Amino acid sequence: MNPTYEPGEIEDRWYERWEQAGVFRPEYRPDGNPFCVVIPPPNVTGSLHMGHALNHTIHDVIVRRKRMQGFAALWLPGTDHAGIATQNVVERELALEGMSRHDLGRERFIEQVWEWKRRYGARITTQIRRMGSSCDWTRERFTLDEGLSRAVREVFVGLYEEDLIYRGYRIINWCPRCGTALADIEVEYKDTAGTLTHIRYPFADGDGGITVATTRPETMLGDTGVAVHPDDERYGDVVGRMLRLPLMGRLIPVVADEAVDLEFGTGAVKVTPAHDLTDFEIGERHGLEQVTVIDEHGSITAAGGRFVGMDRFEARRAVIEALEAEGALEKVDEHPHSVGHCYRCDTVVEPRLSDQWFVAVGELARPAIAAVQDGSNEFIPKRWEKSYFHWMENLRDWTISRQIWWGHRIPAWYCLDGHLTVSREEPAECATCSSAELVQDEDVLDTWFSSALWPFSTLGWPDETEDLDRFYPNAVLITGFDIIYFWVARMMKMGIHFMGSVPFHQTVIHGLVRDVDGQKMSKSRGNTIDPLDVADEYGADPLRLALIQAANPGQDVPLDMEWVAGARRFGNKLWNATRFVLRSVEAGSVPPSGGYPENPAPPDRWILARLGEVTARFDRLCDEYRFSDAFGLLYNFAWSEVFDWYLEMTKISLQGDNAEASRATLGVVMRDILKLFHPAIPYLTEELWSHVVGAGLLAGADWPEVPDYDAPPVMDDLQGLIAGVRRFRAEQGLPPRRELALVVFDPSGTMEGWAEELLADLASVAVSRSDVELDQGHTRVVSGRLQGFIPLEGIIDLDAERARLDKAIEEAEADLARADSKLHNQSFVDRAPAEVVEKERRKRTEAAELLATLRAQREAL
Repeated sequence: MNPTYEPGEIEDRWYERWEQAGVFRPEYRPDGNPFCVVIPPPNVTGSLHMGHALNHTIHDVIVRRKRMQGFAALWLPGTDHAGIATQNVVERELALEGMSRHDLGRERFIEQVWEWKRRYGARITTQIRRMGSSCDWTRERFTLDEGLSRAVREVFVGLYEEDLIYRGYRIINWCPRCGTALADIEVEYKDTAGTLTHIRYPFADGDGGITVATTRPETMLGDTGVAVHPDDERYGDVVGRMLRLPLMGRLIPVVADEAVDLEFGTGAVKVTPAHDLTDFEIGERHGLEQVTVIDEHGSITAAGGRFVGMDRFEARRAVIEALEAEGALEKVDEHPHSVGHCYRCDTVVEPRLSDQWFVAVGELARPAIAAVQDGSNEFIPKRWEKSYFHWMENLRDWTISRQIWWGHRIPAWYCLDGHLTVSREEPAECATCSSAELVQDEDVLDTWFSSALWPFSTLGWPDETEDLDRFYPNAVLITGFDIIYFWVARMMKMGIHFMGSVPFHQTVIHGLVRDVDGQKMSKSRGNTIDPLDVADEYGADPLRLALIQAANPGQDVPLDMEWVAGARRFGNKLWNATRFVLRSVEAGSVPPSGGYPENPAPPDRWILARLGEVTARFDRLCDEYRFSDAFGLLYNFAWSEVFDWYLEMTKISLQGDNAEASRATLGVVMRDILKLFHPAIPYLTEELWSHVVGAGLLAGADWPEVPDYDAPPVMDDLQGLIAGVRRFRAEQGLPPRRELALVVFDPSGTMEGWAEELLADLASVAVSRSDVELDQGHTRVVSGRLQGFIPLEGIIDLDAERARLDKAIEEAEADLARADSKLHNQSFVDRAPAEVVEKERRKRTEAAELLATLRAQREAL
């Protein structure tokens, strides 16, 4: 072995060996129970970010452990075609050449995107491999591959035949920049400093009028009515009267509708059915005309009169000026409000009347809600169920058509007479009139439509494949809370509808990776951290360990690079501990499993008992997805108990009569630590396994099954006594190996000869026994049932030590009094911030504990 741990050297060679050995395929454990998770498919345009690193580390920890536990474990990888994002990337490349997609035409443009995918599409999967993710790449899928495309057509046509997909003329969210419709959850709302414009609409048949207020004055060009609440007494006598629309001269009616908020503005609202969802619904109820005044580019149409051709925001200013000139403008107030933006390009979204394809979600949502209510699917943490229910119970029909070219083209065709034919395969003729002249719908499906089928389409559906039969439903889905609505809810709806059962039994929600100050990582803040850069500097394993040690369900991870540096230091410690073990245990001699000694010496029995306890507790925590707690437990056991205590103990036990049992214990304990840590730090543990065990691959080894051992009851007390002596040396500045006298008082008789020998060696003391407690001239070390007394004569200057302790006691008493004074002041307790009061309570506790220790030391002198 190299003398030092160098992640770069070992991480380059193991992944290919794992793949060649077929360890990542479920066939590696052909008789195991099936266990399947699917990767949340990253965009083919993307590169690995820290959110991926956290999500994939959690997946890998779960899958590697299940594989070692004997399951036929499948982690199915793949990528998403990411319609809008990928098309935008390729269009930007064309723009550099002075071209647009329209210059190429649809077919050539799509060929260009496929070429881009062939050149760059493997970038993110290479990065996933670099981080050690144990995916079965022989089953890799792409949302636009032939099999998944067939599944998409099957689902679309099936839902259409059930009247759950329809084409309709409705208000949708429109992105003028991307030139496409967006689903409701693809709109991100941001608080914006806007204005509220108050406009006077005069009655057509006499004096007076009604004042309305709007944040979008340019849309008044398309108004076809004004609505008031039927219970609003201010307007009871004007319902049915006609108003003259300023700037346009059009006559519009006053209607009464319960959708109006009596408290907002003047209680009267302008109605623009073609540019607002609520207005559209009011217009439908009252037969109001639908006038489109903003086109797909965000410009004013001819229906907007003199403002035709203006950009919508330019028109906003021009309309206000024109209203003022006409005398119809009452006032303009500052009015911050929430404005929808495109989730892809951040352009302000325009509500617009448009002919689009929709999924009627009500019938699909009801069983998906019931499946969580009856426990068929469990959210972890449970609190996320509330968000899921709220979303699912308030859904609008899903707009699934997109006006772009890259994606699953909608399987619908039109004849010259406008008849519609929806088919799984390209039809030869119109289903209505038998015309052979058919044109396919230009639109493609929302990217999330194909993603919603991911848990079963990737397993071969609609064919009845062996994988589908064995691995559906998936065992668990691990994802961030930010895509519960985009993805989780839709997979639930589609999985239950087409497969008859939930797509996964558990939904584990993790938080976001944030910066060290808790801020969300973003390019605009300049606080993003590239996981590949971190892996290059520290190693992939240290980054994985740092992430998993912070990964409890639902909790955000404020990543501190010091965590990664600390994980790298742990790697060094594990490396050096293994080198120490190999000085006493022949390389390659430890069996891959079993090998636990039958009659171990007491120190070996203690560490084996602790290994069994820790393994059992670690398994329980992992089964609850409490990975932070699980690996915190394991980390502390390895460092504090195995490395700091047991390895020292073996220096004695390996020289004794039971040396072979101690050697066997040393080997299996180190082997099992490598097994337990392997899911989190696979590269390092695999490398060390190759030296300690040699046979086979750790990635395919069996999970530890530690026999029951009874730990010697004196061990905790013995360790406390040794630590107390060491602490005394440090306080007095005495050399570590200077032998001290130690008189042990053991009234319960628990300290046997082997323990006395261990105490003498590890504490560097000459042990004697006493049947009574000693007092003056000694310092006392208490640990459980044992007490140790160190004679002070000749070790320290007693007079100087008394003076030092008296001064220290005086200072501790003053600290305690100050803390008590503050905490007895009710005004301080009531008014100071909670964290300040809590800090003062901690200071008081620490001062009291110190004072008790100092007084005991002084009394002993």
